[in-house]
Amino acid sequence: MKYLLFFIAISLAVYSCDSTKSTMKGNTDTSVVENDTIRIANDSLEYEILIIESGFNSWLVTQPPRQHYGLNYLENKNQFFVSEYNSRVRSPQRFNSNLYPQEINYDYNTDYGYEVNYLLYNYFVYFQQKYNQHLPGGRR
Repeated sequence: MKYLLFFIAISLAVYSCDSTKSTMKGNTDTSVVENDTIRIANDSLEYEILIIESGFNSWLVTQPPRQHYGLNYLENKNQFFVSEYNSRVRSPQRFNSNLYPQEINYDYNTDYGYEVNYLLYNYFVYFQQKYNQHLPGGRR
């Protein structure tokens, strides 16, 4: 399967102590089981996003609900975040390669839909808070 979007934070799992998993799959279906691995996939668009992070699900329920942000807002934020994140992946001498292990292939011309953009945006917010990182345009 060709991946247009692949975000994996396995190296961040070093920091986590929860080894159990939950899954979200389908056409951006959001059925959560009960752990901290989220998989969002859409076979027709051929993309997949994985978020493997202890505590992300419990943190997510404390955030503004879905539809709080507009799709355009989320897409714009994600473009800035992905660009900065990928820049840090390419600069391992300046940034911890355990925090920035792999580039995110986010195509700005692809319509990933609301759910993917919502979860990706919130992961970036969570990532910044948990690891005391600041991505331009992020909230503190």
